[in-house]
Amino acid sequence: MSKGQRRTPTGPHAALSLIVTLVAALALVSLAGCERAPQVEAHRFEGPIFGTGYNVTVYAALDEATIESLDAGIRSQLEQVDALMSTYREDSELSRFNRYPVGVPFFLSPATAEVMREALRISRLSDGAFDVTVGPAVNLWGFGPKGRPERVPNSAELAEALARVDIDALVLEGDTLTKRKPVYLDLSGIAKGYGTDRVADYLESRGLEDYLVEVGGEIRTHGAKPGGKPWRIAVEKPISSERSVQRVIDLGNVAVATSGDYRNYFVSDGVRYSHTIDPRTGRPITNRVASVTVIDERCATADALATAFTVMGERAGLEMAKRENIAVYFVVRTDDGFETRMSPAFAPYLEGAETVGEEEGS
Repeated sequence: MSKGQRRTPTGPHAALSLIVTLVAALALVSLAGCERAPQVEAHRFEGPIFGTGYNVTVYAALDEATIESLDAGIRSQLEQVDALMSTYREDSELSRFNRYPVGVPFFLSPATAEVMREALRISRLSDGAFDVTVGPAVNLWGFGPKGRPERVPNSAELAEALARVDIDALVLEGDTLTKRKPVYLDLSGIAKGYGTDRVADYLESRGLEDYLVEVGGEIRTHGAKPGGKPWRIAVEKPISSERSVQRVIDLGNVAVATSGDYRNYFVSDGVRYSHTIDPRTGRPITNRVASVTVIDERCATADALATAFTVMGERAGLEMAKRENIAVYFVVRTDDGFETRMSPAFAPYLEGAETVGEEEGS
């Protein structure tokens, strides 16, 4: 053998050496694979939308490419809804419908048609307490895209606005919507909930089962946190000067929406005017409901129902909730502070959820 050449082992020692080498190589490959495999952890996505913001938490084992794809996909779902249903955008589908002539069928996107069908259903269910044509009255009182007026509207202005509030003037046939008179659509009482549903449905289409989606306070959850811990959310005390917890709720595969007048209102000459407008009178509500929380399978439904119950008040609202088996939780002002009322369907969500102090979505 010349210098520099290596002798190749032969015999049983050679076979043993080869086996050891192969086992070591396989172990290194396996170790490298384990180091690269993503682990189940919380992934959070957030950003501005609808004049507010969204927060999404997903528990899953995701690589960087999937995380980036999900971030873009979530944002895209919400931007599509905004492009269709915003009253703040002149180029939105809703704004174009509001400028459309009376009596001429307007072809809606499938998404907007879906939202309109649910809005009309809940309007009928609530005897008009939920009405997507309430926009003129909302704008008149300064809670729409035009901003707040310097004074309380007079009776003539109120009558003029109320004349344009008429959900019966809308005719939905398939995906075409026609107005019989110049009504103005405002889907703000259901669009955030629908956007929440869109994100949740998108996550499930990507095979993700454990998530919490929150868009402007409307929430949808699915699955659980690691260890089987349930998603828990806090119902806020309806006090404008502070943020504290009224009650903590354990959730499953459900959606939650809350409506309240304790953050968005104005005071004129000592009178407090709520941002929630009763479409039957054209005026801010005057009942003692401070906040309403509704749990349903779909967030669009919960969103619209929360508004309807706020307008109806706790007595009429609870009667409807019991009749329709809807889970609703009222916080009502009294002379001594706040009291709560709930429908039978809501009670199971409070079982085992007595601890107060966890932040929403924690």
